[in-house]
Amino acid sequence: MKSSGVQGQARTVSAKALLGNGVHGSRGPTKTKSRRQRWEVKPSAMAENTLNPIRAIVDGMKLTPNPEKPMISLSIGDPTVFGNLPTDASVLQAMKDAIDCQEYNGYAPSVGYLKSRQVVANFYSRPEAPLLAEDVILTSGCSQAIELAISVLCNPGDNILVPRPGFSLYKTLAVSMGIEVKLYNLLPEKSWEMDLQHMESLIDERTSCLIVTNPSNPCGSVFSKDHLQKVLRVASKHCVPILADEIYSDMVFPGCSCPSLASLSSDVPVLSCGGLAKRWLVPGWRMGWILIHDRNNIFGPEIRQGLVKLSQRILGACTIVQGALESILNDTPQSFYSNTISFLKSNSEICFNELTRVPGLNPVMPSGAMYLMVGIEMDHFPGFKNDVDFTERLVTEQSVFCLPASAFEYPNFFRIVVTVPEELMVEACSRIRGFCQRYYRPPSCDGNDLDQ
Repeated sequence: MKSSGVQGQARTVSAKALLGNGVHGSRGPTKTKSRRQRWEVKPSAMAENTLNPIRAIVDGMKLTPNPEKPMISLSIGDPTVFGNLPTDASVLQAMKDAIDCQEYNGYAPSVGYLKSRQVVANFYSRPEAPLLAEDVILTSGCSQAIELAISVLCNPGDNILVPRPGFSLYKTLAVSMGIEVKLYNLLPEKSWEMDLQHMESLIDERTSCLIVTNPSNPCGSVFSKDHLQKVLRVASKHCVPILADEIYSDMVFPGCSCPSLASLSSDVPVLSCGGLAKRWLVPGWRMGWILIHDRNNIFGPEIRQGLVKLSQRILGACTIVQGALESILNDTPQSFYSNTISFLKSNSEICFNELTRVPGLNPVMPSGAMYLMVGIEMDHFPGFKNDVDFTERLVTEQSVFCLPASAFEYPNFFRIVVTVPEELMVEACSRIRGFCQRYYRPPSCDGNDLDQ
């Protein structure tokens, strides 16, 4: 019997249709996609590769304070912890006004309001390093500024040059992105200047960024104009752009100056990262920025467009703080800055002078920021394996917590944060002295010395 037209059409249907092409109504045998037989949800490679060295070390320490002594923490780089360094009343009023006007409750462009970017540009523009609004990217804190800067300059397999000792976030971000970190040395005997010869030896064809932190966390050092010019000559010679972490810019002690890298550069392009956190004592407000200095158009439009694209991954910095920026930058009295610096310098001098007299410790006097590094002559403290063991026992016996500098890739030092109230700084130094006096062992004389 002759088949119907429908049946005849069915005979001509392709094999692809019979195997299932996603069209409803297919009745032929279908090849189902393989599926998991059980739940197996794993973290991404980026998550697995993200490690904060500070947390890795601190979380592994046995921190049990002496119950007979109140805890004094000299480890946290947050100037608000003890309540003795409030921001200025004018800064708070600027935020209140931004809230009350109800003009900043919505989304802003991912790079920030144009008016707010212009305010930042005006504040930091100098004749030798001019800035326009388009040269400013507002970010969620300086940390995001650093992340965007690394992300726009580097590809997986590239390498960046990072100071040792240095802020741990650089490595945390880079390694999570598949970027190699090469550590160049800072020299404590030269007030933590960069070892330029060592730094230059690390540069190769995959070096995409040199990070310069000035003033320094964790060292509190401030580079001289002459030293910065030498840094720029190396970067220019090898055509390496600079990420300048300048969050502590202007937080320098009287008698020191801290010119921005961009103001000294004639050709090296610089991405300068900063923010409100430290100078205005409001780290929780999460307002940062990138200043794009590209006098010779080396970055060109591509880097700027790349920063815009990367900023669009989140919806930008807090709009209320953006609305307050004009008043914060323009109306904060000079006395507020001066009082903060005076306090930090005084506490640094107290700490340095007290610990200089302690056998086995070698503090390095800072010139700015909020930190002081102290070397430990481990040979004279045989009861301790390393700086981590030393600082752990300091907590156990004296309830004083200083951050071991192994967290900054620099063993046998510890970092002190100098933002604590003066009386606590004095007490902490007294406890550290007592601790060291208990465990210090002077150099021993061998038999040959005795025979002479």
